[in-house]
Amino acid sequence: MAQSNRSLLEIDRDHLIHPVTSFRGHEATGATVLQSSSGMWLTDIDGNRVLDAFAGLWCVNVGYGQESIVEVAAEQMRRLPYATGYFHFGNEPAIRLADRLTSLSPEGLDHVFFTLGGSDAVDSAIRYIVHYWNAVRRPTKKQFIALERGYHGSSSTGSGLTALGNFHRNFDLPLRWQHHIPSPYAYRSDAADDAALIAASVAQLQAKVAELGADNVAAFFCEPIQGSGGVIVPPVGWLKAMRDTCTALDILFVADEVITGFGRTGPLFACDAEGVSPDLMTLAKGLTAGYVPMGALLMSDKVYKGIADGAAPELPIGHGLTYSGHPVSAAVGLEVLRLYEEGGILANGQKVGQRFAAGLAGIAEHPLVGDTRGRGMLGAIELVSDKRTKAAFDPSLKLADRLFRRGYESGVIYRAFADNIIGLAPALSCSEEEMDMIFDRIKRVLDSLLEESDIRQAVR
Repeated sequence: MAQSNRSLLEIDRDHLIHPVTSFRGHEATGATVLQSSSGMWLTDIDGNRVLDAFAGLWCVNVGYGQESIVEVAAEQMRRLPYATGYFHFGNEPAIRLADRLTSLSPEGLDHVFFTLGGSDAVDSAIRYIVHYWNAVRRPTKKQFIALERGYHGSSSTGSGLTALGNFHRNFDLPLRWQHHIPSPYAYRSDAADDAALIAASVAQLQAKVAELGADNVAAFFCEPIQGSGGVIVPPVGWLKAMRDTCTALDILFVADEVITGFGRTGPLFACDAEGVSPDLMTLAKGLTAGYVPMGALLMSDKVYKGIADGAAPELPIGHGLTYSGHPVSAAVGLEVLRLYEEGGILANGQKVGQRFAAGLAGIAEHPLVGDTRGRGMLGAIELVSDKRTKAAFDPSLKLADRLFRRGYESGVIYRAFADNIIGLAPALSCSEEEMDMIFDRIKRVLDSLLEESDIRQAVR
């Protein structure tokens, strides 16, 4: 077994390009090869069993090893493993999933375009928005606005709306029509209270639109809670205020619910909590709980009609994907939706979310912790060297790398962001006992770091 494991590591190093990693850094570090899973637990090829407190990559919402998902996927593969959506072909799982999504999503989102994941859902949104404004004969509306610290995938255009340096460096991004306004980052804001923070965001969007010219702005993109930017949780009421501002400014409002969708923040969609109906909404991750690739773009009737009526009936709308509406992915999506509702997973997430919130509150007292924040089963722990001044740790300490490594050694996986923020997104199927384990293990990691002389000396 040991020789086999070494061979896997060598093959990985020599041939497999990993997402968002340093090529040379990965060659030096090597892969941690995962072998099996069950519920909240992952086991690697060396037999280490660890709690996954990040649901894979914010996606395995129903936990690992749901046999009913495997069964529907296998049955669909036997019956119809592939069906194109081109040439007016359709397949039953995709049709039924589209119907289900439109019935569950915020009011007015009556149309669905299926993608392979979140990045191409965002890319599809951009393409359809450009087409829409051209179709309704307002071709000057080409500028897009998003948030600093936002993440909207890593496609060639979506990664420009993403506002994280790793996705821009050496990619010639952002593009000239992509702009950003500050995040509603309460912990790092000077705003006196939630109302002031919301008012500041509204004013910043208004100012950016005025700077660009309202007749030139196509859309505003935002995540209801920013994920890869460090789990930035806006105040309640922020999302609705931004939606209303977009309506008043006559620009499209796009809610990127790739991470927040499917119970991650409590309700099925984060927009539901504030009664927000976006013009477009992007989905992925929890749609199939990561078991197979799939994303979706939900589109309002307003945008659909603008595109549909803006061209002669014989002219196709030239956007498509080979695997759009893939029957196996759609069958899995339907079963995952059933598990959320009939299987009790959504209700369990809402219940255990209270234990999650208590865990965040408890660990906030740790000497290394400056802030904790969260909603539902999505949260973050921000580490600082000085609680009073909120000063960050010096990058030379490479705290994020140490955090992740210590976490794995302590039997827990979480996201360790470069600015020393621990991101957490446990499966909605997590038990209360497993939730307690997650925070016990994180506390053990923080305690061990505090024992390191260089960390201890940095703390004020």
